[in-house]
Amino acid sequence: MVKIAISATGPGLDADVDPRFGRCQYFIIVDAETMQFEALENSSAAAAGGAGISAAQMVANKGAEVVLTGNCGPNAYQTLSAAGVQVISGVSGTVRDAVQAHKAGKLEPSAQPNVASHYGMGMGRGRGMGMGMGMGRGMMSTPGPVSQEASPTQEIQMLKSQAESLGQQLSQIQRRLEELGKGE
Repeated sequence: MVKIAISATGPGLDADVDPRFGRCQYFIIVDAETMQFEALENSSAAAAGGAGISAAQMVANKGAEVVLTGNCGPNAYQTLSAAGVQVISGVSGTVRDAVQAHKAGKLEPSAQPNVASHYGMGMGRGRGMGMGMGMGRGMMSTPGPVSQEASPTQEIQMLKSQAESLGQQLSQIQRRLEELGKGE
């Protein structure tokens, strides 16, 4: 039995893979053979700091052997790797599709984190007027190849995931601008 942990936007197999690891809404822990699963609300999602590390510890403590996620920062990656958990980033689609792709051998393990520290902090958490998206934290860095070792397929997956994440950020910013505009 292989236990897979997937960062998810909702509590079921038909939820989308959340592009954030440490600040995802849920982790779905799936038995890859039977597709039985457990949905865990991510208590680290709203943490001021250390979300990636505490989320990684929670997943490792649940016995996950593999993590499927959109993006994984250096602290979470290091914590998962130290616990012997394989990390696969650049994953998108539904939780069910991600597990099926993993079972079919279509997903490659990540050799390193694919985003900078604090990457997911600005995504809809309402951290003040700047929404946590600036001042040199690397969150808005230009996406590019993560490592020399990444295959074109991996790079495409990572870039698609980053584009989806940026699209969600833009959508949230536009919604907030509309809300603020109505108040004037």
